[in-house]
Amino acid sequence: MIKFFQRLCAGLVLVLAFASLAEAKVPALPLNGDQQAAVRRINDYINSFQSLKCTFNQVGANGRLTTGILYISKPGKLRFDYAAPNPLLVVSDGRWLTIKDRERERGDQFPLSATPLRLVVSPQIDLLAETDVIAFDTKDSITTVSLQDRKDKLGGYITLMFDEQRKQLTQWTVVDSKSRRTTVQLTDLQYGGKFDPKLFVAGDINKTKD
Repeated sequence: MIKFFQRLCAGLVLVLAFASLAEAKVPALPLNGDQQAAVRRINDYINSFQSLKCTFNQVGANGRLTTGILYISKPGKLRFDYAAPNPLLVVSDGRWLTIKDRERERGDQFPLSATPLRLVVSPQIDLLAETDVIAFDTKDSITTVSLQDRKDKLGGYITLMFDEQRKQLTQWTVVDSKSRRTTVQLTDLQYGGKFDPKLFVAGDINKTKD
């Protein structure tokens, strides 16, 4: 059991951090007109596609690199398909986000609405209305914005990195209450198309217990 949780934390701090973020929140950052326009461009990009397939490279809090394929099908469905030998599978069926160890058929579930991932798989979002911007930076045509979700009381945040020239999201980072960071880089983005609905079914799991 202990080894299982260690492997989950190493392989996907990204998701586990969502459930352990602190209560305190960072004050919202006042945005000028140009900054608001930049956030709207990121917002418009996220709303512009209904499905997406790409390669991801993930760097966990321990510095370990893992890779795989990410599938998104709006509304609400996604799948992180990790490359072997990583046994993890992360799937959202639109309501529940499931973290599963495929070797042991064991895992856990979280409401998708309670995770920052809801921001990129909602059919339509309004980042300026639904989140507080707590940090903003633009450099070398890359806009980086950190967001706290207004719909929950969690104290962590997600940072989105947007390439202004290519007009696409290239990276996100989740930071938890203990300043542990998990970064996911996106490459080879392919938009459109339909995926097999079975991709977004996690299957039976034996839920982990405390």
